Amino acid sequence: MKKMAPPPVRKLVTALDIGSSKVCALIAEPGEDGALRILGTGQRESRGVKRGFIADMERTEGAIREAVEQAERIAGTNIEDVFAGYSAGGLVSTVASVEVETGGHRIEKADIDALLLAGRNSIDPEGRMVLHALPALYTLDGLQGVKKPLGLHADKLAVDIHVLSAEVAPVRNLDLCVRSAHLGVQAIVASPVAAGKAVLSEEERELGVALVELGAGVTNVSVFAGGMLVGLMSIPLGGIDITDDIASAFGTRRAEAERMKCFYGSATTSPRDNHDMIELKPMGGTEEGAEAARITRAQLIAVIRQRLDHMMGEIEAALKALGFAGPFGRQVVLTGGGSELKGIADYAQGVLGRAVRVGRPQLPGLPEAHGGPAFATLAGLALFAASDELDLRQIAQPGETMQKAQGGGFMQRLISAFRSGY
Repeated sequence: MKKMAPPPVRKLVTALDIGSSKVCALIAEPGEDGALRILGTGQRESRGVKRGFIADMERTEGAIREAVEQAERIAGTNIEDVFAGYSAGGLVSTVASVEVETGGHRIEKADIDALLLAGRNSIDPEGRMVLHALPALYTLDGLQGVKKPLGLHADKLAVDIHVLSAEVAPVRNLDLCVRSAHLGVQAIVASPVAAGKAVLSEEERELGVALVELGAGVTNVSVFAGGMLVGLMSIPLGGIDITDDIASAFGTRRAEAERMKCFYGSATTSPRDNHDMIELKPMGGTEEGAEAARITRAQLIAVIRQRLDHMMGEIEAALKALGFAGPFGRQVVLTGGGSELKGIADYAQGVLGRAVRVGRPQLPGLPEAHGGPAFATLAGLALFAASDELDLRQIAQPGETMQKAQGGGFMQRLISAFRSGY
């Protein structure tokens, strides 16, 4: 009797975004054309994460289980491992530059492999953990900005290796949390890398763009140019701070302050704001027979603007420190849950003096509930998982440490490449 062939094994990818306000999961199936088919999503309130860092292992593990189980029920399948997003502060972006002699012959794959191996070996341990080690720009005999050196003649071949690293303990805690929920960790992906995949076009990444992720507890400011993420800074401020300011200013609970921010809040003002009234729910409740307290929308927006002014000042300082100026310093994309605030793009454009848009995840099939900028990292993790990213090392396991590499004037070389018609 002829044996029946076993059914083909489905190749699924699972994204897990563990943020300060929510934990969400997404299960997708890559098609033969590379497109992702969304099978299921899940979301739970994040109850054990502060400023992106795991602060309560048990509560975070519970939220992970519930979010993944919800996604599994909708998808009608069980998953074993995930691509987890790392959104805590403390990410460090550095660049290692390496060069090899090629003797003037045509560059072969072996030459590129030797160069990339030299690049990996140039990153030495010093107490940090590498999340990504990505080759950025190649240089042939001084010609910068070469993307595909294979088959070209050169005496010297060089490459800039972009390294993203983080403190070991927070990454270990994240890894342990996921594994405690009986899930394997295929990779821990820095949220700027994931979000950039979801909301930036290839042309934007080429020409130069700043991506500002306004998260609940952390704001990540990243700069892309030449198709690569070339620098980032983290600011320990986010949407939670606006919510807390509202709760404190008007003596109401955080949940009510969040509702007021989402429904009535805005980053811009209008003449009607002094006439629109908002009913307050005090923290202790309203006494029987007493008239409910009310504020004007203008009062609410004043509190929001005060915090936004401070945050935007920090963002502007970060952009300046990252060298985001000149030929590729004109476009800013806002994403993350904080970018859902009404009028935020117009406000940021006025403060920063640059073109600003709100970036939504470009992933067909996303449910409407998960299609907003708050889910950019989640969508980007799925896209990262399905892509074939060239990384100079195997997936780093907790305990493997890497050191900050020396940049060697990378930003200056990048600017030079753009000016010479990259």
